[in-house]
Amino acid sequence: MTTNTAEPILSPETAIAALSSDDNQIRYYAAWWLGKHQVQASCMALCDALFDERYRIPSGGYPLRRQAARALGQLKNPQAVTALVTALECDEDLRLREAAIAALAVIGDKKAVTPLLNLLQTNQEQPYEALIEALATLQVWSAQPQIERFLKHPSERVQCAAARYMYLLTQEPQYIERIVKNLNHDNMYLRWAAVFDLGAVGHQQAIQAILKAQVPNSLKLLNLKRILETLLESNNYEPDTALLIFQAIDDLLIQL
Repeated sequence: MTTNTAEPILSPETAIAALSSDDNQIRYYAAWWLGKHQVQASCMALCDALFDERYRIPSGGYPLRRQAARALGQLKNPQAVTALVTALECDEDLRLREAAIAALAVIGDKKAVTPLLNLLQTNQEQPYEALIEALATLQVWSAQPQIERFLKHPSERVQCAAARYMYLLTQEPQYIERIVKNLNHDNMYLRWAAVFDLGAVGHQQAIQAILKAQVPNSLKLLNLKRILETLLESNNYEPDTALLIFQAIDDLLIQL
């Protein structure tokens, strides 16, 4: 049952209620709001929104369903895994599948591994960049034979994702070098993607490359923080490396 509500979304209760609105934009905003504020009580309502077919754009995509998937990733709630895995079966919206893959990677539940591997092995078009990144995040190293071939994929972003996976598996610097070379690419968005790939690697060479990259300082800060958090969580790092990152973050903050 839907409702026509004009009540402002100012609380978890009003946001959850707004997911039942007749207005597509209100439902979309509600899903965004719930994810941004990480409202755990909204998990089941957002799972339901993953299958809401009312908001469909002319090209065939489902904006609300995509936003619901992104919000569930922000919640990081394992209760959403089953619904997100089911959303992977949507053949009509590749971006929905991409958002669901990213959410499953963030949640980190191993129940997602087999469905993700199944996507890798089909002949259908897939959001390969997100899929390879998810398998790396979930440390699914058994996929190496399939992912290694993506180092020659026509998309440079997919190549970077494959190089990131291969470095995390093998620790061989040659794979970092493949990502670093894209920091000088004419395509701004490819430079940005390369910085995020390096932020997931955390190698000393990656830190230096990020600092020299022709990207906004805000992106440098974000990815240096990602590396620092990973190092501190691992409790296995060189103090000089952490010091370098702290100093680099301080310098970048002064420049902002």
